[in-house]
Amino acid sequence: MWRIPPSFDGCHRSPVPRFTVLSEREHHTLRVFFSNLSKQLKRVLVPGAHVTIATNPLVSHLVYESFVSEGFEKRGEIIRLVQTLRGGDRPKNAEAEFPMVSVMPRSCWEPWGLFRKPCQGRVQDNLRKWKTGGLRRISSDEPFRDVIYSSVARNGERSIAPHPSLKPQHFLRQLVKAALPLEEGIILDPFMGSGSTVAAATACGLESIGIESSSEYFKMACEAIPQLATFKC
Repeated sequence: MWRIPPSFDGCHRSPVPRFTVLSEREHHTLRVFFSNLSKQLKRVLVPGAHVTIATNPLVSHLVYESFVSEGFEKRGEIIRLVQTLRGGDRPKNAEAEFPMVSVMPRSCWEPWGLFRKPCQGRVQDNLRKWKTGGLRRISSDEPFRDVIYSSVARNGERSIAPHPSLKPQHFLRQLVKAALPLEEGIILDPFMGSGSTVAAATACGLESIGIESSSEYFKMACEAIPQLATFKC
């Protein structure tokens, strides 16, 4: 979504511009997209259901404001500690002149916005009726935390599902477990890609639905999900 790689969907292109050059029109396009997405999600989710959505520190505000404006409650962010974006680069075409200057910090984290459709009554009432409204604890003594140490997907996972935005099972399994506090309900991934979220739900014994518009990635997901679900983290 944010930084399409030079080789993607069978096409080869020049390196993408830095995010700081996004125009107001592109900002508007992102807002419209996520506003439409949040409207559709709110229509189908039960009260108290949570939405987690991956973004990055430079454009997260465009995503978040769209969800809040459509009536979702922002419940914080899940911070995935991982080096994804490059960052830390010296001024372009002036690296030798300014060797001790970075244009922006080296990115070492990935924010996942956490939103909740408003509960029906108190959380306890919502849990009784809709089986959601909160997040599943890691154990009776340990709550789910908003910081998760997570490396990039390992070579073993990438050989199973060579998707350019593959998320590791180690990370996704923690998310899907937290999303269904009573282990009842359905995990929905409307942008399934290689099927890694569905695989994580399967590994955790949870029901899930994945939707993917690309026939290439849908085929990849069908083949990858059983293998990713048994992948040892």
